[in-house]
Amino acid sequence: MKLALIGYGAMGQLVASLARAAGDEIGATLTSKESASSSDEMAALLRGHDGAIDFSVGSAVVTHVEACMRAGVPLVQGTTGWKDHEADARRIVGEHGGAMVYGANFSIGVNVFYRIVEQAAKLFADLKQYEAFIEEQHHSRKLDAPSGTALKLKSLMAENDKTPISIASTRAGHIPGTHRVGFDSAADQITLTHMARSREGFAAGALLAARWIIGRRGVYQFSDVIDEMLRSDE
Repeated sequence: MKLALIGYGAMGQLVASLARAAGDEIGATLTSKESASSSDEMAALLRGHDGAIDFSVGSAVVTHVEACMRAGVPLVQGTTGWKDHEADARRIVGEHGGAMVYGANFSIGVNVFYRIVEQAAKLFADLKQYEAFIEEQHHSRKLDAPSGTALKLKSLMAENDKTPISIASTRAGHIPGTHRVGFDSAADQITLTHMARSREGFAAGALLAARWIIGRRGVYQFSDVIDEMLRSDE
């Protein structure tokens, strides 16, 4: 698999390292300078790749989506902070008959955590004495707060819990990412926690998604990749 990387910071470099270790080829690596180019200029650099993985900045996502679709390259969108532009991204993918998979978090463990939290929210839905909350911590370089993962957790919980759910965010040091969901009452508190030990899990998930999206059309969430994996193990 020949991959293009959009954004070549810590995550992009880790994806490159894991991809090469797996025998994949890294083609274009677009740094912040190249990724700020027009979609036409980017498309010219992207053509001929089997897929692209984007870990850049939310403000540039729509341009990157358009560039990949014009180049005919399936996109794994790992950037967060672009939810307000999701409709535009979906429209662009549809107009070009392209493919994109995106997610608030590409960690396989986090996506299992989503399912655990969703089930817990169902169990607590009718127990009015418990109040739900979310806490998340990330490194100081992460710009968006709350994190996309925290917002996804809130969305899953809100399907069963119609009361307001508080999110507390911390940005400090080098924390890879910690998400804690709690259910608190006067009598006790129950917490569920996912703690990333490194960013390697996110990079591995993005590579898994890049292999999965080849040959498909449409817009998918990373949860669709996980769902298919779980079904194949049944």
